[in-house]
Amino acid sequence: MYGSYSRGGRGGVRTGPRVRTAGAAVAGAALLLAGCTSGGDGDDDGDRKAAPVSQRPKAEDPYWVNPDGGAARQVAAYTGKGETENAALIRKIAEQPAAEWITPDNAEAQAKGFTEAATKADRDALLVLYNIPHRDCGQFSKGGAADGDTYRTWVDQVARGIGERRATVVLEPDAVLHLVDGCTPQEFHEERYALLKGAVERLKQQPATTVYLDAGNAGWQTPDALFEPLRRAGVDAADGFSVNVSNFYATDASKDFGKRLSAKVGGKPFVIDTSRNGNGPYTKGDPSENWCNPPGRALGEDPTTQTGDPLVKAYLWIKRPGESDGDCKGGPKAGDWYEKYALDLARNTK
Repeated sequence: MYGSYSRGGRGGVRTGPRVRTAGAAVAGAALLLAGCTSGGDGDDDGDRKAAPVSQRPKAEDPYWVNPDGGAARQVAAYTGKGETENAALIRKIAEQPAAEWITPDNAEAQAKGFTEAATKADRDALLVLYNIPHRDCGQFSKGGAADGDTYRTWVDQVARGIGERRATVVLEPDAVLHLVDGCTPQEFHEERYALLKGAVERLKQQPATTVYLDAGNAGWQTPDALFEPLRRAGVDAADGFSVNVSNFYATDASKDFGKRLSAKVGGKPFVIDTSRNGNGPYTKGDPSENWCNPPGRALGEDPTTQTGDPLVKAYLWIKRPGESDGDCKGGPKAGDWYEKYALDLARNTK
């Protein structure tokens, strides 16, 4: 359920999901509802102790903090070993709400588990859907649903799992961009536009679901290249769009990009992923891999809905800090917990 989506190629844009198995996701959700934690990445079962994390004040951020996230398990492992300094560093990550990435199998159970756990805590769930067919153009997070019918069924399962509970969904990071940059073959374009538009419409049938369609980042292309594709993909029916997902562009640059794009899509509001943008983008290495586990990065602004700007609905941690962008620069495969990188992110945070 934990994701970070990845992409190389033009623009050096991303990082996205590699996830635990669906069985683990469903089991984890069930354990959360029972008030327990499950084993998994980032802990040592022999040394692990409970490491409860608290919810943020609802007025500052309404989103749910998962007490069984990879960072929380890492805190528990460090606490069990008496490594108090490292535990304190990773707690900077563990105590912030971060998105849950829904995996292909048992999607309804996952969505139900996360939204029920969030509701029990009087918070909203933050979910990412990342399963579009022909996903990620063969990069670290290649894959996705086998075909259009499979994808529609999956989205319907997610929607049923959400039910009437409060949830915010970030829809298909990179899916629109890969239509515009030529990464996705032309023969798949019409289907993808239809799938994205249909996903927005299906999710919006749920009475308390907010949908943000992904729209890239400040380092990609100009809003002129994006607004018409976003409209074809259903942004008019969505609540807005997301920017900087899994990337490192500074919040001010992301605001500027988002506002220029908003002006071209009817004034739609947007959310910004601030999970790792504290030191901005990395510019010293190979440009084609500056997006993949770049050194010297830092956590960005804490998640909040109090942005001071009516067009910017929230700063969110959509990418889960501490999870690898891919097997580059010494990191594990995309989405796996990367302990050293997590410590560096926290240590570099001002």
